[in-house]
Amino acid sequence: MKLNWLARFLSIALVASPMLLSSCQTPTPEATAPEASPGTTTAASPTAPNELRTIKVNPSWLLQGDNAPITLASEKGYFAEEGLNVVIERGYGSAKTITDVAAGTVEIGFGDMYSMIEFNAKNPNDPVVAVAVPYNRSPFAIATLSTNGIADPKALQGKKLGAPAGDAPRKLWPVFAEQVGIPADSVEWITMEPKLRETFLVKGDVDAVSGFSTSILPALAKAGKQESDLTMFYYNDFGLDLYGNAIVVKKSFLEQNPDVVRGFLRAYFRGMQDVIKDPAAGLASVMKAGDSLMEEASEKQRLKIALERLWVTPETEANGLGGIDPARFEQTIKQVAGVFEVTPPPISEVFDDSYLPPASERGLPPAGDRQPLN
Repeated sequence: MKLNWLARFLSIALVASPMLLSSCQTPTPEATAPEASPGTTTAASPTAPNELRTIKVNPSWLLQGDNAPITLASEKGYFAEEGLNVVIERGYGSAKTITDVAAGTVEIGFGDMYSMIEFNAKNPNDPVVAVAVPYNRSPFAIATLSTNGIADPKALQGKKLGAPAGDAPRKLWPVFAEQVGIPADSVEWITMEPKLRETFLVKGDVDAVSGFSTSILPALAKAGKQESDLTMFYYNDFGLDLYGNAIVVKKSFLEQNPDVVRGFLRAYFRGMQDVIKDPAAGLASVMKAGDSLMEEASEKQRLKIALERLWVTPETEANGLGGIDPARFEQTIKQVAGVFEVTPPPISEVFDDSYLPPASERGLPPAGDRQPLN
């Protein structure tokens, strides 16, 4: 994600299994592959394209290692079995994904449910709803260099923090600040393009940055920083037991296309289970789907973070992938709604689990079947 995203135009079309370039405009089913164009990745299938329903999916950012469930499910034909041709439209942040889904720019997105709560409160006639939560824990974090001497979140007072305007952890900073006991307005936010975030931190233009750990850590590693050189304040470790990105859809689309959503979720979680069993195969599928600017070391680190911190947790070990713990979710809804000054919505207005595959089909693979990502 820290690579020059203006240069990282994504396009892939999987026909029989190879990934090929395709158009950035909404594809129309054709027997031949469309021409290459920036911003879109098509994960087609061994089935003839004119037999598939094309849906556009926003993964919240550029194609990355933790998107392996999508690329592996595409490669293995799981989406095609559901009658779907998945086209990946690059995103610009998990908060902005919510507005893209609401606007109908994409049918399915991987977005931040807590930003969605604020959006729905302001747009009650055009709501978005979460139908699955593959990221059981949030990658939201504040990162600083150890040499900056900020050993505790309270020491962020009076400091400059950097992030893009649409960064979800930045939007939820007031919640985090309240939890650690400092005024939300006690820091100065510096806005920059996503590709410059870690550069600003390394150069000393900001004292800390907010973002996803899956983005910050690989980018700083490329800048020569080891994890021992950093101090990371994960939101989950400071009283905000947040869920990570959810699979979100516009409520009206969900009501009109229930089988599309169910089919997408079935294929996605099959892919996710396969990645957990064989993460090397998942990584290979992402690298095959990506462009020449993708670096395997960075994508491997992202996938490793997702496996070890975001996907496989005590909760998913017990209850399977994609669901929520109602008590935990209700608590985080209250925390977020209070800071956003909106009425906490009932869980049923935020998350609808009725489109998920049965729990028996969403279980984690047995521990003995999981290969390490070395």
